[in-house]
Amino acid sequence: MNKQIKEFNDFKNIRIVDNFYQTSSFFPMPTTLIGTLCDNDMTSLGSYSLCFPYYIAGKDSYAMLLCCRNSSNTCKNILKTGKCTINFIPDKKKYFKEAVRLGYPGDTPEEKMKNCMFTLVDGKRTRDNESEKYPKIVKEAFQVFECTWMNELDNATSDTVQDEYLPPYHDFNGITSMYGAHFILKIDNILLKSKYHKSILEGVTKSNFPSVPVDYGYRDSKNFWYTRFIKPIDEPIPKNKEISLDTVKYASSRMDTDIKFTDEACLSLIKVPRVFLNIVLKSCIAWAKENDVKLITAEHIKIINDKRNKDKKVK
Repeated sequence: MNKQIKEFNDFKNIRIVDNFYQTSSFFPMPTTLIGTLCDNDMTSLGSYSLCFPYYIAGKDSYAMLLCCRNSSNTCKNILKTGKCTINFIPDKKKYFKEAVRLGYPGDTPEEKMKNCMFTLVDGKRTRDNESEKYPKIVKEAFQVFECTWMNELDNATSDTVQDEYLPPYHDFNGITSMYGAHFILKIDNILLKSKYHKSILEGVTKSNFPSVPVDYGYRDSKNFWYTRFIKPIDEPIPKNKEISLDTVKYASSRMDTDIKFTDEACLSLIKVPRVFLNIVLKSCIAWAKENDVKLITAEHIKIINDKRNKDKKVK
């Protein structure tokens, strides 16, 4: 018991205050530049780390969540246009220094962008629809998400730019407090530099992984902190986590009365995590019904996987 008390006493409770993710803790975050359109159609960049996946599966769309000050240029521009880009910059000290400058509040977009070191170019949305105005993307980024604000969520369609935001506030989308805003951003496109596009489709290795910096935020009134990128370490999934052939055969035999799987087809699915097995089997059965197949073979599984990879490339 004394040992347990001693181990617990090694933890000290800290007061939770505003911006707790950096003022009261150590929290790893991405380093991104949010691009938005100003009234004069100029693209303005703001630095943000509070940007995380929101809708990741099982919905009609995929989405990110962005948290920001409601007095920021980024917030004002999203409220007006509903459009933004999320630009993931690689690990270069000069880039992070510039991100710190772009993230400092108080400057107008014109002041911030006057001597910006990043190169702005047209994104896919502009190329697909030249009659519409969209924020440009950062050429130096290794990855860009082109997004549209889902203002229909939480009844945020009527939110507009105000000098002061008074209650009532929304719970999770739009203006959420006297000082804050949250934006659920539908991902329209994910754009990857060619090298990393290839790595996702053909297999990620240490040598084709982007140099992703990890940001720890503003702290101690003096500095921003981040971690330089080091080649990632891969850890294979334990072999004992593979599903047994009997488990796959049992699940597949009860999935549909008309569609069956050969043993070879089931064997090709043993590496699927158990929690996703039913989802994968259902997608195979849906493909079989579309193609009038009654017995799914290992060759059919390969065709289904190839189709999924081709769909990835198209998207």
